[in-house]
Amino acid sequence: MVPLQISRRLREHKSMGLFENDANGAIDQPLAFRMCPRSLDEYVGQTHILGPGKLLRRAIESDRISSIILYGPPGTGKTALARIIAAQTRAHFEWMNAATVGLDEIRKALNQARSRRSRGVKTILFLDEIHRFNKLQQDALLPDVEEGAITLISATVENPFFYVNAALVSRSQIFELKPLSESDIVTILRRSLEDTERGLGKLPLRVDEEALAHLARMADGDARRALTALEVAALTTLPGDGRIHISLAVAEDSIQKKSVLYDRKGDQHYDTISAFIKSMRGSDPDAAVYYLAKMIYAGEDPRFIARRIVICASEDVGNADPMALVLAIAALRAVEFVGMPEAQIPLAQAALYVAKAPKSNAAYRAIEAALHDVETEGIMEVPDHLKDSHYPGAKKLGRGTGYRYPHDYGGHVEQDYLKKKKKYDAP
Repeated sequence: MVPLQISRRLREHKSMGLFENDANGAIDQPLAFRMCPRSLDEYVGQTHILGPGKLLRRAIESDRISSIILYGPPGTGKTALARIIAAQTRAHFEWMNAATVGLDEIRKALNQARSRRSRGVKTILFLDEIHRFNKLQQDALLPDVEEGAITLISATVENPFFYVNAALVSRSQIFELKPLSESDIVTILRRSLEDTERGLGKLPLRVDEEALAHLARMADGDARRALTALEVAALTTLPGDGRIHISLAVAEDSIQKKSVLYDRKGDQHYDTISAFIKSMRGSDPDAAVYYLAKMIYAGEDPRFIARRIVICASEDVGNADPMALVLAIAALRAVEFVGMPEAQIPLAQAALYVAKAPKSNAAYRAIEAALHDVETEGIMEVPDHLKDSHYPGAKKLGRGTGYRYPHDYGGHVEQDYLKKKKKYDAP
């Protein structure tokens, strides 16, 4: 129902004359699109790559862009940067989205770029969501990038080292965009409230400071999400005393549950589970349970989490506290038996226990060292006195001869168990 409410409010606001100066129906475009920065001076955030004197800023201002990959989560300004480059460059700027174009369209664009090059005109090809291209489509770009027929600017929310052709990666500079800070997002929201041309400045709005702070906090670094929530709040709230009051309650209702950036096949999946394991290994129970909560909230498979706890209990705690493995296995069984959401409790119990347990990686180091020797050295034959002697004729072959049964000697007796002495166990 919200889109219908927004549409109705837009008609009401238009009838009130609030957007009389708008041209070409631009007000029908989402606020996040309308507020896209038009220059580097309007751009907010990413000072680590766009601050004064930084490489990317210098390249944009001097119109000397080389092939680049813009990598970062949604709402951090990748598309905005592309629009700024398109506005500033003297080259022909071609815009394509990998989700909507096929190989034929790519080849057509590349042929046109070669034709322009023969006339001395440079082509910048911006490819949004390049991670959606398969290997064949990415390979089609490579010769023209290599020869300089096009300058490729690509954007992706996925780690380019995993999702982009290695040859393209090696020929591009990678700029990682970080989630925006809360203060950055508040700045963007204030600008949209004050802008009478593209923003909400013509609406009779009264926005509480705590409402802005909540939108910025819950947006989790995503300016687009914050602007969308603000627009929903502005266009669906009934005026009182001639003003639209956006309170904390309205802001909470507009942004609702935060969306955790967490792709089960991408960076967030691997980075979060890595941090979870390292927090348990590093004996930080608070960090461990936080990352556990993040994975549960994002919908991670609880069995995957439980298996990681089992591994950590053996690899990092080991025989320093054998109960850690027992509890981890019990948690895994509980997950399978009880299911979510209740299974989050035994998962937390096991994670906290493993995090607080004394640590020893002796078992891990022992098996790694032994595997290395098996792989790199000649395989040692089993000594005759340890070989199986239970089949007919074994004794004639000397199998088992000379074996000493430890229990006959009080549980321990000196004898060779390897043909060559090795030391793997180092508690």
